[in-house]
Amino acid sequence: MRNYLLGFRDVDTDHCIENIVYFELLRRGYDVAIGKIDEKEVDFIATNATEKIYFQVTESMDEPSTRERELIPLRKIRDNYEKVVIAGKCANPVTQDGIKIVKLVDFLLET
Repeated sequence: MRNYLLGFRDVDTDHCIENIVYFELLRRGYDVAIGKIDEKEVDFIATNATEKIYFQVTESMDEPSTRERELIPLRKIRDNYEKVVIAGKCANPVTQDGIKIVKLVDFLLET
C-alpha cells in the first residue's frame, strides 16, 4: 500500500512488517489506532469489546539499541494491558519488564 501511495522506494522492511501486523490485527477483529506517549510513538493500540493490547513492530530485536528503542514507549505506559513487541528477527524472544517479545512468524501463526 505504501509503495502505491508514495511511489516505489528501496525496500523498507520495517514498514512492510508494520503493514502485515496492521492487517492481521484487523483480520482478528481489532480496532487499530496509533498511539503516542510523551514524544514516543506506540505503533498500534488494538482494541475490541474485551481487551486492549499495545504493539511495537520492528525488523529485528537483536541489537541492544533497537531493543531499548522499542521497549521505552511500552515501559512508559502505566496501565496493566498487554504489551507486545513483534520482531521480524529475534534471537531471544522472551518477556522483558512484562513486555512480550515475539517473532513475526509466531504472531502470524497464533490462532
